Amino acid sequence: MISISVCMIVKNEEEILARCLESLKGLWEELVIVDTGSTDRTKQIAASYTDHVYDFVWTGSFSDARNFAFSKCTKDYIYSADADEVLDEENRKRFLILKQAMDPRVEIVQMRYGNQLQNGTIYNFDEEYRPKLFKRQREFCWIYPIHETVRLDPIVFESEVVITHMPKETASHTARDLAAFERVVREEGGLDRRLHDLYAKELFVSGGDEDFLRAESYFAGRADDGKADPEGLLESCCVAARAARIRGDSESFYRMALKGVAIGGCSELCYELGEYYRVQGRTEDARRWYKTALQDTECIMSLRYGKDLPEKALSGIGYEEDPSAQ
Repeated sequence: MISISVCMIVKNEEEILARCLESLKGLWEELVIVDTGSTDRTKQIAASYTDHVYDFVWTGSFSDARNFAFSKCTKDYIYSADADEVLDEENRKRFLILKQAMDPRVEIVQMRYGNQLQNGTIYNFDEEYRPKLFKRQREFCWIYPIHETVRLDPIVFESEVVITHMPKETASHTARDLAAFERVVREEGGLDRRLHDLYAKELFVSGGDEDFLRAESYFAGRADDGKADPEGLLESCCVAARAARIRGDSESFYRMALKGVAIGGCSELCYELGEYYRVQGRTEDARRWYKTALQDTECIMSLRYGKDLPEKALSGIGYEEDPSAQ
């Protein structure tokens, strides 16, 4: 049977840390908790479960903190947990079975991360596989009987363990996350494809007007530089169009909106067009675009733009579905 280090980075989690650790009790041989600057009782709670509690001076990078935490682990595998996660009894049993039966060649175990939609995250699905259990030391292996080479891709196993995401009711990481995106853009000049996607989603899920305005320069530039893939281009057009609408810049709004529509459009962009025409008092045009957002396009960043937002907007301008259109 493999041995496991449960590894966490935490800050001000006194409300929920014990709940998480109680759900993981009996699964670890070692518990490593790294605190990034708590001002509540988080460290005291952590110390009641383990002697391996470390301080880490926050650098602005979660990767730096997790790398430091991983460096303190000594067991065969490292389970990376967050304080707002819970394993119910059924999934504790699944985890134990996995631990007992683990093929030691496996280097990464993915687990299903659930309860996403209930908590207003940036994801448009309730469950997704995430890498959660990592082999601490990788063993390089030669492959192929001829023209041999070292296997570079890790061996990944997709388990049946489901982790329930249960954040604090008052928890909101929007300001923190958006500030981090802005810092990376400012310091590094841009984002890779994954962070670009997550930045756009965060804006449409929970960003305010000022957040869109600060993001406009970056996304407008990406929409115009000719380097983005189609989905990245569409995301950029959506963010830039929203910012231009907020500023009241019709020329920039139309340019970004039309560029996005020309490559297929999406519910978010159609909703923006509806909002633009509604403010202009052009009700029929607004109705047409809200209906397109609701019925004829797909969301790429937030499901709300393909359902409750256009529904609410149509209700507000007196829209009723024509029964003969069914």
